[in-house]
Amino acid sequence: MQANRVNRWRSLAALVGVVTAVVALQVPGAAVAADQLTVAEAIARQGGTGTVRGHVVGQPTATTTVVRSGFPSDYALALADSAAETDPSEMLYVQITASFRAEFGLRTNPDLLGTRLDVTGPLRSYFAHPGLTSPTAFSPVGDTEPPTEPPTEPPTDPGDYDETYYRSALGLTGDALKDELHEIISTNATLSYSQVWDALKKTDEDPANSANVILFYSGRSQSKNSNGGGVGQWNREHVWAKSHGDFGTATGPGTDIHHLRPTDVQVNSARGNKDFDNGGSPVPGAPGNLTDHDSWEPRDDVKGDVARMIFYMAVRYEGGDGFADLELNDAVSNGSRPYMGRTSVLLDWNAEDPPDAFEQRRNQVVYDDFQGNRNPFIDHPEWADAIWN
Repeated sequence: MQANRVNRWRSLAALVGVVTAVVALQVPGAAVAADQLTVAEAIARQGGTGTVRGHVVGQPTATTTVVRSGFPSDYALALADSAAETDPSEMLYVQITASFRAEFGLRTNPDLLGTRLDVTGPLRSYFAHPGLTSPTAFSPVGDTEPPTEPPTEPPTDPGDYDETYYRSALGLTGDALKDELHEIISTNATLSYSQVWDALKKTDEDPANSANVILFYSGRSQSKNSNGGGVGQWNREHVWAKSHGDFGTATGPGTDIHHLRPTDVQVNSARGNKDFDNGGSPVPGAPGNLTDHDSWEPRDDVKGDVARMIFYMAVRYEGGDGFADLELNDAVSNGSRPYMGRTSVLLDWNAEDPPDAFEQRRNQVVYDDFQGNRNPFIDHPEWADAIWN
């Protein structure tokens, strides 16, 4: 009798062992929670909320571009199931909101590259790419500390500056919004035109090579020190052409680096003071750009950038500070009048090419290091339609 009881207990124990082994085979990694997702699973399961485990493989700067050095900001990182992954289609783009940037931003913490993280948050598109936005927790894998929880202050996305910088503009539309944004952004400092050279070397620095800047229309990476007026050098392009309002290079609109960009000398000359519109012939030295006798169409990657710089200028300079009242219109061939067009096309470009990491970083550098004001249409692209549509 006793022997039979012992045999039954042994058989039950063996059965439990078999079941445990089967469960272990079915759920990879005993320590992984049931709702834990791989990067591949998170890419396939956009929508809802999840905790994703992956290796930090770089920083996304565009839909199909991830840099692995020279990180331009602390605003985003890319996760992959393999630390050696180089294909952006196999990566999840993760937004890093203000509460987490000091600890998990790559510009501040470049040594995070290659490490594994658990990130929790909504699984939704970021940079028009499978992503995770507005995260609620980050945790290095293997740490015994609990996941980092965001503090209640400062405010998190959307709109890190909504409860501070933009508070008085929230909920407004039309002229009321335009007027309020003008009041908010018109406290900026001004540089001399000679100081613009050094400012652009920082605002437009190549994320992959800190010795270079990215030339705006051509997209070429070029030495910061190869600037001047010679063939093949870069100079200072006024995206809102300075003849449109005749403000020249005096401090104010002539030196406002929210719309000044490094540009190939000959390409700058070819653009001249043309308004913006679709169509034309290819521009030598600037692939993807088109021009005709009265308009300029920039390459696709900066169409939205152009629109948001023009929107900024039309809101910032309203004629009350001794400069011309700059305004949008739906025309080209505006000449020396204080207008830039074409409004309908610029609104389309704003929608087609949303702000990327390079543009967002640039806005932050201008705000932090030079002028103390922001381009609100980079932070809130939707405000352009709220004003001009």
